[in-house]
Amino acid sequence: MHHTIIVVDVEGFGDKRRTNQHQLGVREGLYLAVEQAFAMAGVPWADCHHEDRGDGVFILAPAAIPKAPFVDTVPHALARALREHNATHPDEERIRVRMALHAGEVNYDKHGVTAASINLAFRLLDAHPLKSALAESPGLLALVASEWFFEEVVRHSRDAAPATYRPMRVLVKETTAVCWICLPDHPYPPDAAHLAAPVPVSDHRIEQVPSPPPAVQHVTAAGQGSIASGAMFGNVTHHHHAGKQVPSAPGDAVGGIGTPQ
Repeated sequence: MHHTIIVVDVEGFGDKRRTNQHQLGVREGLYLAVEQAFAMAGVPWADCHHEDRGDGVFILAPAAIPKAPFVDTVPHALARALREHNATHPDEERIRVRMALHAGEVNYDKHGVTAASINLAFRLLDAHPLKSALAESPGLLALVASEWFFEEVVRHSRDAAPATYRPMRVLVKETTAVCWICLPDHPYPPDAAHLAAPVPVSDHRIEQVPSPPPAVQHVTAAGQGSIASGAMFGNVTHHHHAGKQVPSAPGDAVGGIGTPQ
């Protein structure tokens, strides 16, 4: 069965500053925000298959539900709902999230669901460029769309602002794929040139390396240890393509606690 696949994950959910009660507050806030965003987009929550992931939620929307609202409305509505939540909760219960969008065939059995399309969505959610994009952003949401979702949905939607997406070729575990990243509540400057040229095989490739141990002091690109916007940053490097700076990260950023913007 064909579905739209949505995965949302809280940055730094396991941060040591969060107690069990704080985590419950984060989970409550996340579900309220996601359900509110779906309602604003006209997507019936009750019609979707959803599974709890502890620090996030995995959602399958039926094929009958149009895909455009997931890029036209849901991201901005989700960011607004998170900002409202953060404004009324302590630091330890503030939320920043990564979100992945894909679509494809999904198989059901008595244990749940499985599919290559689901695997890809989770791989994109864990990709270093997406984590780095959120870590470097003052916003609350970093969104990644699969190549299929971008070409079939985002590119054809004016409301989705496709020129604010940036292409990346990523390697996560056994998956190598092209994806498109945007920051809905703190967007990249529109650049239509990205829409006209294919992503070169040699560029934007993110090689997987082990994350540093927790005891290691993390540094910013400037080489100074810091905690910024409530998040601890890992090493961040940049490379250039066609005269434009494109972010890439050699290791996972260590997620922190989001701050209201």
